Amino acid sequence: ALCAVFLLLASFGSAAAVSQQASTPLKVGAAECPPFVISEGDKLSGLGIFLWDQIATEMGVEYDITLYPLGEMLEAISSSKESRLANVGVSCLSITAEREKFIDFSHSFFETYIGIAVKERGFMATFVSILSNPATLSGLAIFLGIAALVGLLFYLLEHGANAKLYTAETGRGKLVEALLVGMVFITRGPINFWEFRSLVARVLATLLALGATFLIAGITAVLASAFTLESLRSDVKDLQDLARLRVGALESSTSAQFLTRSGIPHQTQADLLPLIDALQRGQLDAVVSDAAVLRFTLKKGKAEGRYQSLSILPYEFDSQNYGFALEPKSEFVEEVNQALLTVRKSEQWKRKILEYLGE
Repeated sequence: ALCAVFLLLASFGSAAAVSQQASTPLKVGAAECPPFVISEGDKLSGLGIFLWDQIATEMGVEYDITLYPLGEMLEAISSSKESRLANVGVSCLSITAEREKFIDFSHSFFETYIGIAVKERGFMATFVSILSNPATLSGLAIFLGIAALVGLLFYLLEHGANAKLYTAETGRGKLVEALLVGMVFITRGPINFWEFRSLVARVLATLLALGATFLIAGITAVLASAFTLESLRSDVKDLQDLARLRVGALESSTSAQFLTRSGIPHQTQADLLPLIDALQRGQLDAVVSDAAVLRFTLKKGKAEGRYQSLSILPYEFDSQNYGFALEPKSEFVEEVNQALLTVRKSEQWKRKILEYLGE
């Protein structure tokens, strides 16, 4: 009986909190972050706006919504109660331990990861990249070194007896002939067996034939692994490559924090589009942001005839969980979470995901 009384009081307190919020509209802050918050004139739309509206309906509360830059939105929620401008924050806001120190969060409503957008190289840039690639230079050095060694061996064994292969009279000409014989030997398999006159050269040619086959296969494998499709598209092959490039990220974002933790210098902007435009113009080499946001932005831009040369690399860093920001010690966190769980199971939410992200 005592438990029943406590449950009744708890439910009454919860209902009273919601009732109080229903009489006074909640102050909601939003930070633009397509496709979760999209600002078009005075109208806000997007996945996050839709989801919050459904949650508010489920809770039976009204709200007033104001658009802020991301940093100002967080400040509006986390400031002292007397000066607090927002009770709830809607954006593509990642749930992090650092943010939990000064605001509360709802349950996660979307899962993504940090992605990297780059501008794909043109033909000449790709060609120069291949020539300057360390794998190319290493492979060429190995090839020439072994060709020179093989050519020297055959020259020492054959130059006095094989006028067919060695005809040069000058020292430079003899060196060139020796190198050419070595190069042809390695690339063709051996030169025809009968082209060597001495028995030692013929035995050596037979023994080196197998080694040459493995050598070419090894060099080919090294070059193939170095020249993947992604390495040809961009200078970014792993996270540390970003350290020597011009990188952009949203200010006050988890992407910017991730880059800082990784020791990667970067510049920040309050909005994503200026960063994407700078990438398109060649003023940045990479833009680091949440993959879902990048994917939507590039998809929309390409549909409008822009960003045709931009793409997202298939690397996934630092998985992210989006949640609604709530004022510290929020009285309605449980109501928000219960409504969120209900709405996320609805067909309307699934259709919205397909509409905005196609997944």
